[in-house]
Amino acid sequence: METHRDYTGSKIGMWLFLLSEMLLFGGLFILYSVYRFKNPTEFHLAAGELNRPFGTLNTLLLITSSLTMALSISSLQKGNQRLSQLFLAATIFFGLFFLGNKYFEWSGKIHHGIYPNSPDLLTRGRGEVLFFGLYYSMTGLHGLHVLVGLCILFAMFLLVKKGKVGKDHFVPLENSGLYWHLVDIVWIFLFPLFYLIT
Repeated sequence: METHRDYTGSKIGMWLFLLSEMLLFGGLFILYSVYRFKNPTEFHLAAGELNRPFGTLNTLLLITSSLTMALSISSLQKGNQRLSQLFLAATIFFGLFFLGNKYFEWSGKIHHGIYPNSPDLLTRGRGEVLFFGLYYSMTGLHGLHVLVGLCILFAMFLLVKKGKVGKDHFVPLENSGLYWHLVDIVWIFLFPLFYLIT
């Protein structure tokens, strides 16, 4: 008995979900812009304390992971299961590397007393407090999305390995790729907002 699969419905559902995610982050970007407009000097001072090399490396990691994700989907569509798994494993590796970098970056800030409601941070100006509040909440929310994406990609890796997702049934991997690309795109906006626009 052949299993019914609604590929069109699956893709539409995924695009609607991605739209809701874009609205969520879009609202946060607007909030950031308003606070930055009201506190330009203090945002400038606070942004200067972030580690640009960490931010740049994380950007390169996620851009590369988007490439390996696309190559994984393309390989599966061509029937090359092993190559698809290899690129998927590389994507997972880059995502884990990203989270590791973010952990060390956050740890450094926390070690220096810069975290929400810390005594050191509360001695600073309101704009700096707002900046770091937005920094932790927005990059933290993004990091949570990366973690969820990694869990999905690991599940896809197992399904591809078992042959349950393959050349004739690649839409689950394609939808997972769309989610991963969204995660990468969000970071491409976060990176200049926090690290570059000083």
